[in-house]
Amino acid sequence: MSHHDHSHADASTNRNRLGWAIAIVAFVLVVEVVGAFLTSSLALIADAGHMASDLIGLVIALVATIIAQRPATDRHTYGFQRVEVFAALVNGLILLGVASYVAVEGISRLVVPAATPIPPVLLLGVGVIGLIANFCALMLLRGGAKTSINLRGAYLEVFGDLLGSLAVIIAAVVILLTGFQEADAIASLIIAAMIIPRALSLIRDVVRVLAQQTPVDTDVAKIREHIIATPGVIDVHDVHVWAVTTGKHIFSAHVVVEAEVFRRAGTDRLLDTLSGCLSDHFDVAHSTFQLEPPEHAEHEGHQHP
Repeated sequence: MSHHDHSHADASTNRNRLGWAIAIVAFVLVVEVVGAFLTSSLALIADAGHMASDLIGLVIALVATIIAQRPATDRHTYGFQRVEVFAALVNGLILLGVASYVAVEGISRLVVPAATPIPPVLLLGVGVIGLIANFCALMLLRGGAKTSINLRGAYLEVFGDLLGSLAVIIAAVVILLTGFQEADAIASLIIAAMIIPRALSLIRDVVRVLAQQTPVDTDVAKIREHIIATPGVIDVHDVHVWAVTTGKHIFSAHVVVEAEVFRRAGTDRLLDTLSGCLSDHFDVAHSTFQLEPPEHAEHEGHQHP
């Protein structure tokens, strides 16, 4: 199977994962909205709000994986893979909005307790259903979270939901055993506190890609060492590494080559060696090399390492 076939198979698998996760999250959302209405639980409202944002996020992620597979055009020479990154940004912003709302409501509920007491048994039942369903969705998304920024966003959201369901269960048990109604508002604040770092982590990853920073797991100095160690190579400069989206690394460099390589028409073999090295050792999906004889490198201005 070629690399192209692999990426299509991965995308198809990711779509299936997202489809099932959407069905599970939609089911839990309905259960939690009904539960929140029946119990007036802020923890359930918080978790339902989080689930709603996740559902929107998962649908955006699904649409993005479909659009990202569209072929490159003259207008979009890298294709539409960046759509995934913008979808992840929307996801992160939705999560921040939900967390802010829940935090404000949680604090006000602690200051002025709710007039109606929360029925803990019903709260516990909804929490357990949420926990089981979120665990299933999490296992579905786990496989694709390492290769796709979008699935990573979806995975983190569902993981947050799982912890949210756990917080709801703990609040229900505390109310059941002690009658301490404020446990619900405290649980909602814990859910908000769990959402924020995940949202910020997702937004940071998006900024890193959009700012065309060197991918975190890429060591430019090591790449330079590998290139210079290749027989026939004298030096390398103007090295650039960035990502179109997570896992799709792009590389370009000017490589100063011994004149002998040009004389014996060995540039084709050298290019194969260099691109093979980057693909095998550094997981670079697309590499571009400008091969230069030593005399050209000497008069080329504005070089940087």
